[in-house]
Amino acid sequence: MSIYKRGSTYWLDITTPSGERIRRSAGTEVKKKAQELHDKIKAELWDMAHLNKKPPKLFEEALLLFVEDAKLKKDFDTNRRHAIYWRSVFGGWKLSDITGEDIMTNLPTYSTTHKKPLSPSTKNRYRTSILRVLSLAYKNGWIDRIPYVKKFVEPKVRVRWITKEQATTLISNLNLAWMKNVCSFALFTGARMTEILSMTWDKVDFERSIAIVSNDVAKSGKARALPLNNTALDLLQKLYQTRRSEFVFHRGTDKQIGRIDWHDFHQALEKSNIHNFRFHDLRHTWASWHVQAGTPLYTLKEMGGWETLEMVKKYAHLNADHMIEFANNVTFTPHEDNDFLQENFYNVVNY
Repeated sequence: MSIYKRGSTYWLDITTPSGERIRRSAGTEVKKKAQELHDKIKAELWDMAHLNKKPPKLFEEALLLFVEDAKLKKDFDTNRRHAIYWRSVFGGWKLSDITGEDIMTNLPTYSTTHKKPLSPSTKNRYRTSILRVLSLAYKNGWIDRIPYVKKFVEPKVRVRWITKEQATTLISNLNLAWMKNVCSFALFTGARMTEILSMTWDKVDFERSIAIVSNDVAKSGKARALPLNNTALDLLQKLYQTRRSEFVFHRGTDKQIGRIDWHDFHQALEKSNIHNFRFHDLRHTWASWHVQAGTPLYTLKEMGGWETLEMVKKYAHLNADHMIEFANNVTFTPHEDNDFLQENFYNVVNY
């Protein structure tokens, strides 16, 4: 029999046009569904034998293309994490069976690390990764079309920063010494997490007071010089004297740190009574301090490695000093007689 029961589950016994025998579970206890799967497989085998059709590709095959492609990019760790997630969802699926609805239904909603709801921007990054997998499959002729997946609306970029007093409290409440160093360096330089954790000693130039952010690490994909102020230099010199690794920041081993210790960071925020604050907000804090101290926006753009001036304008409201000198360019003196002023105002608005 081509369809039979083994226990409570139906199994298939199919002979291919070439005489090869295929036995596999139908994965169902319903005979009608098992029959539908049987007929579908038989039809596909006939098409491959007589119409020279290629066998359908599985999701894992496209995922391998995605991982190989991601190796050339600076955010490989993120892409690898996404690949693991999507494999847990679509492992064993035929690429042609994956629909936009399947993707939307299976987008993650909670962070596995923090157990908190994911933001629209994070969901969009998972959306981008799965669509990249399918795009590579499409370019290789494995699927006829890429399914449509609606993009989540992201809120405008916020600027969340803390005072120097709050920053001092936050650093003191961190338990891990390397976390104190990493967070302090972020506040000293405005460097991004990846730029800090991947920094090696051969990229630090003490004489010129800079650290080189290589193009494979920089968000823009272009190498840049990271200016080091005196406090940043003091920290690096202390770390250099006790270095144990090629990496500037480490846990006492020669391995690179993949990400900060979120548990330590969040408990320090709680102790410091600082809410709605992320590690990246240390960069916002650094930029905000600079603007409040009078650093020109164009200079800040170069220091922080932003690609356009527009990206830095979100900090402009923190310092209006550059506008004060022009405020008196246009002025007028109202008549001292209040009755005269009121009468003329009434005449104007009722003209």
